[in-house]
Amino acid sequence: MRINRFEDIIAWQKAKELTVTIYSIFSTCKDLDLKKQIQRASVSIMNNIAEGFERRTNNEFKHFIYIAKGSCGEVRSMLILAKELNKITEKDYKLLHSLSIEISMMLSGLIKKL
Repeated sequence: MRINRFEDIIAWQKAKELTVTIYSIFSTCKDLDLKKQIQRASVSIMNNIAEGFERRTNNEFKHFIYIAKGSCGEVRSMLILAKELNKITEKDYKLLHSLSIEISMMLSGLIKKL
């Protein structure tokens, strides 16, 4: 199956879901540095998938997927910090963490295909 739009990439869809959920969960967080950093990292995942796809070469797409994967790791790192600082509940942590792991595995699969 040929993908014609980045919006059709399941990893992008999941990254968007992660981003929207992070924005929602952290909307009342008073630690603005933590909040802004995890929001930027989550947005970076979806935007790097989109930007890489739009470059229209496998090498550039792969490069941007690696960046997205790095941002996914950053989100997980920030989630651990948020949980340990009691900024999010255990339930929210588990939800966001499992979604970020799923995205990371999808990105690894994309890299292998490219």
